Amino acid sequence: MRSLLVFALLPAALSAAPALAIVRPVVSQMEGGEADPPGFEHAGGETLFFSCRVSGFAKTEENKIHMAYSVQAFDPKGAPLAEIYKNEISEEVLPQDKDWQPKIETSLAVPPLVPPGAYKILVKVEDLVAKTSAELPVPFRIRGRTVAPNDSLAVRNFRFYRREEDAQPLAKAAYRVGDELWAKFDIVGYKYGPNNKVDVSYVVSILSASGRVLWTQPDPAAEQSESFYPKPYVPAVMNLDLKTVKPAEYTMLVQVKDAMGKQAIETRQTFTVE
Repeated sequence: MRSLLVFALLPAALSAAPALAIVRPVVSQMEGGEADPPGFEHAGGETLFFSCRVSGFAKTEENKIHMAYSVQAFDPKGAPLAEIYKNEISEEVLPQDKDWQPKIETSLAVPPLVPPGAYKILVKVEDLVAKTSAELPVPFRIRGRTVAPNDSLAVRNFRFYRREEDAQPLAKAAYRVGDELWAKFDIVGYKYGPNNKVDVSYVVSILSASGRVLWTQPDPAAEQSESFYPKPYVPAVMNLDLKTVKPAEYTMLVQVKDAMGKQAIETRQTFTVE
């Protein structure tokens, strides 16, 4: 009679170590705050507060962990919003802390002029003990205005208003003597210098119906700045006091210059004073 030997393998011997993972991501409006509700949209210029936990990490014989991580936000086209944030976690994990998970947290500044759409925070973690890595894209949304780009210098979205804070522009650019005139427009298509430098200026003149220059802005309004994230457009705003203006039809002439790209354009918009 042949004897049959059966070897029982313990389940623990068969189970693999848990894989490194980034878990419990939170995007919030305040430090330590609750996660954004579904569908929530942030605005350009806000500071986002991000946190997450790490599971499946390895420990040394001395019960120590050591990992490196990075956090960076990207726009809908994959361009980074700011420089990458890097740091390390080095801790001693005692046996009684078997359920403890390392926490990653940082703040992320959203540039003020960014297009609306679906953004992401990309988190990467490297376990320097186990020589493993993991990453996780965490989505968030931005609301805002869409300003169409252009290959060359151009003025977009010219609007007339009665007050600077008005949400809706005038359907017809008609004013009365004594009113204030507000005009807003966006400048696109300029070229960037080193460090995404922008050097754009504009001068406003008022012309009579016959084309005679009645008034010219004494000094150009200028935008000269550098930024990590390329400024997609330059918003412009100006106002006129119509207290001494005679009733008539007028033309607003806006002359725009791009010093970096050596470009110059002009646009003309009419309005009436009754």
